[in-house]
Amino acid sequence: MPPNIVFIVGEPEYNSHISMPPVAEELQKKFGYETKVITSSIIPDEPDFLLSEFPGLEALADADLAVFFTRFRNISVEQFEIIKSYLESGRPVVGLRAANHAFKFPDDSPLQSWNEGFGRSIFGTPWRMHYGHESSTDVRVIPEMANHQILEGVENSFHVRSPLYYVMPLPGACKTLLEGTSIGPSDFEERVDNPVAWTNVSNEARVFYTSMGHPEDFENNSFKTLLFNGIQWALGK
Repeated sequence: MPPNIVFIVGEPEYNSHISMPPVAEELQKKFGYETKVITSSIIPDEPDFLLSEFPGLEALADADLAVFFTRFRNISVEQFEIIKSYLESGRPVVGLRAANHAFKFPDDSPLQSWNEGFGRSIFGTPWRMHYGHESSTDVRVIPEMANHQILEGVENSFHVRSPLYYVMPLPGACKTLLEGTSIGPSDFEERVDNPVAWTNVSNEARVFYTSMGHPEDFENNSFKTLLFNGIQWALGK
């Protein structure tokens, strides 16, 4: 049977509920994968900690790969247990941009530790900061990683609209593939180059993460190639 990929999406800042369905459809057409996009019930900006849900999240039980592109979701303990069960199963994970701060639970929630813990334990870094919405990023391949499977067909350097995330330090298990330089307007006088794509290992599972994912990034062939390669690599293909 073809691999089954479940996309868990929903955040107002980067419109992942718009960008991810075409990615899922292209994976079906190019590789014959089974795909399902599960979208948060709340997309527009809402007050902090408003409870949302992912209708159909039970599909994770049969997934061969979970792709996360959510931001600051507050969901029930029951729904998070479905996600936690997947994460503990040793199956692979792919994350885009805001996935390293996918959840935002209130202080009195038993899940509050996952506000930082999800990004830190799965992708190697929690949310820290970026250099401002008016900035963008020049991206380049780490030379010693140029032959990595995920970088096949990716240009040595390219530009994306995503503001650069500050993600350092990454733990030793993370292998940086691409590094970025912040350019354009910013309130920060000093800007530090940071990784923008890397691999990790969590619960013995393959993990691929990229801090790119602005809607305009999906018009860039190198970014789309990177994403498809990352999904293929995570699946062991």
